[in-house]
Amino acid sequence: MIPSPQLARTHEGSTQTLGRQMLRCRLVRALALSCIAGIMLTSHAALAQRPDVPPLIKVVVPFAAGGGSDVIARAVSKQLAQRLGTSVIVENRPGGGGVVGATVVAKAPKDGSVLLFHSTSLVTGIATSKKPPFDVTTDLLPVAIVSEGPMLIGVSASSGFKTPQDLVNAARANPQAVTYGSPGIGSIGHLGVELLVDAANVQLRHIPYAGTAPALIDVAAGRVDMTIGSYSALVSQLSSGRVIPIAVTSAKPNPSYPDLPPMASAAPGYNANIWYALFAPAGVPKALMQRLNREASEAARSGEVQALLKPDGGAPVSGTLDELAQRVREDFAIWKRLATEKHITVE
Repeated sequence: MIPSPQLARTHEGSTQTLGRQMLRCRLVRALALSCIAGIMLTSHAALAQRPDVPPLIKVVVPFAAGGGSDVIARAVSKQLAQRLGTSVIVENRPGGGGVVGATVVAKAPKDGSVLLFHSTSLVTGIATSKKPPFDVTTDLLPVAIVSEGPMLIGVSASSGFKTPQDLVNAARANPQAVTYGSPGIGSIGHLGVELLVDAANVQLRHIPYAGTAPALIDVAAGRVDMTIGSYSALVSQLSSGRVIPIAVTSAKPNPSYPDLPPMASAAPGYNANIWYALFAPAGVPKALMQRLNREASEAARSGEVQALLKPDGGAPVSGTLDELAQRVREDFAIWKRLATEKHITVE
């Protein structure tokens, strides 16, 4: 039987309709597969940018609560928790000039759950230790340098010193007659002045104390000629007028102290800044370290943290993880050389 033209047209139309439906199905399926692939790629990229963060991060501060390091660490930790979307707590582990708490972190799990907030005293403490409990250049790695700034050269108002050159001239005229107080042997206050002794080629007599406060009291009373420390450490006696700042320890003037010249103006090459930094035990995954670096650096630039850093003339230090690690190694080498040459050791 020969099909009628009408049936042929109907069959032909049905075939074309079926073909169009099949083509649409193929296109829809291809589009769906493309979307799935795109979502997977995006997810992988997101994971690369946002690696797994521990549900709880403990930041160890190796000093007593309420001190300068502790206050800054708590402000940074608060900002870090918000940026990471996780819980961040601060735990104070004082002892051994900051070495006890640092040792705890150096031996902590390598998953980013335990971090260390320390200062330059981390490298000075290890540099002067007879038996270091860990290698400060390989067992702990810097996540971010939250702040770097100068210390102040503070002199007794009764000393008669008004400028850096006055201090240097007096020390040259009467070797060992000019005295300085420090928070203890091996402290940044001790090594910082010994570095000045070398730069200025003078002799100063060291009087160690059990902390900054008693040293500062004797400087204010005129029993000791000078000391060095952060603005926050010296402010109680600076405000009284019995201790006078005559210089900053940075190589260049600092905007926070426009009226103070650098000590390097009388002791060429002298530079003794202090920093505060966040560290992690070596071995934390690099992707997590990079995220911690990024978020901690941004936390340091927040208004809350900046308000704490500004009085001490501090500012965050930008840099990659490798650059920050190199900076710590260089600082350690300076203090280790000084400690070795001057036979400065702490049990």
